[in-house]
Amino acid sequence: MAVEFVSEAITPQGRKDAGAMARGEPGLPERFRWRDTDYAICAVTARWKDTSAEGGRAGGDVYLRRHYYELAMDDGSRWTVYCTRQTPKSGSPKARWYLYQRQAACGNADRRHG
Repeated sequence: MAVEFVSEAITPQGRKDAGAMARGEPGLPERFRWRDTDYAICAVTARWKDTSAEGGRAGGDVYLRRHYYELAMDDGSRWTVYCTRQTPKSGSPKARWYLYQRQAACGNADRRHG
């Protein structure tokens, strides 16, 4: 199964994980809307964080930039999504979730997006 690089904003739908938000993490929603279709999250198979140094500042401070999640979706596909900690400088300030890459279900190129 080939992994498709997507890098598109996605819209969270449904209730968010309040426990994660209490720990200072983004609240993973029940589902995402991508290209006018809703996809439910069946399972979180992995999670990790991305850090980087603050640009141009002395002191070597490291900041958390993104939270990544590998997800099993209701259509059988696997998604890697991330949430940015800061709103982007350009574009919509509400666009914080992105579909980084997607792997279609085995034996199914794409049921929803021909």
